[in-house]
Amino acid sequence: MDHSRRQICLGAAYGIGALLSGAVISAQGQAKAVAKERVIKIQAKKFVYTPNQIVLKKGEPVVLEFTSVDFVHGFKIPDMNIRADLPPGRVTQVRLTPDKAGEYDFLCDNFCGSGHEEMSGKITVTG
Repeated sequence: MDHSRRQICLGAAYGIGALLSGAVISAQGQAKAVAKERVIKIQAKKFVYTPNQIVLKKGEPVVLEFTSVDFVHGFKIPDMNIRADLPPGRVTQVRLTPDKAGEYDFLCDNFCGSGHEEMSGKITVTG
């Protein structure tokens, strides 16, 4: 094998190795990130979130995974400055890691009918 062909083969081998290494690192990093988050499924429908009482631990990474069955509801935690639209037929994820213990109210902020004012809940963060 002449020198130039050997260079091309070595370059291709290094490139493939680098791609495979990156993929493994990416896959491992992603797996770790996903494994650490607790997923809490929440359903939104007129005029209730189910569940509407959620207990979290301070510093715990959490994914709130919403499904809306009937309307584009809103999700808002005013004291955490978190807000999301919840379109029906889609899963909406809200990631949070509470950094302070306490009680945090959440509510629907898209008017969804005459019972809209009752659509709320509470997140309790323990220390």
